[in-house]
Amino acid sequence: MNKTQLIEVVSKETGLKKKDAEAAVVAFINAIENALVEGEKVQLVGFGSFEVKSRGERVGRNPANGETITIPASKHPAFTAGKALKDKINK
Repeated sequence: MNKTQLIEVVSKETGLKKKDAEAAVVAFINAIENALVEGEKVQLVGFGSFEVKSRGERVGRNPANGETITIPASKHPAFTAGKALKDKINK
């Protein structure tokens, strides 16, 4: 499912016009993005949680020439599914 399809489903489920459903979906995504940028964890009970995790600096190899390189530390968003979502999927 892509963003357009999600907007269509939200529109049908809520009875909102597509334009209003799009605004709601975009606002939801922006709220999660902004919280993660600020270092907050977003928990949606029954669905899951979004958080920012850190990767430390590490050593890697350039596959083209085998040369050792240092991969800098970075942050990445992570999603952990909640129990209710896991249970629905595994039914």
